[in-house]
Amino acid sequence: MTEEDWRLLRELGFDDRGCLEVAHVVGIFNYLTRLADGFGLRLDAETETAGATGVALRRPVAAGI
Repeated sequence: MTEEDWRLLRELGFDDRGCLEVAHVVGIFNYLTRLADGFGLRLDAETETAGATGVALRRPVAAGI
């Protein structure tokens, strides 16, 4: 990574702390997806369909709320 790689975030107002947070989120996501792949985990059918179609998943509405 170079300073140029961070330019767009800085233009949006991210400071060093904000860029560090972005790096952490990206790193954790990278780690978790590799871990899931390594264990052979697969998405459930509803989540896979939502990803393919772009239609968001809906949580069931709890009674009385």
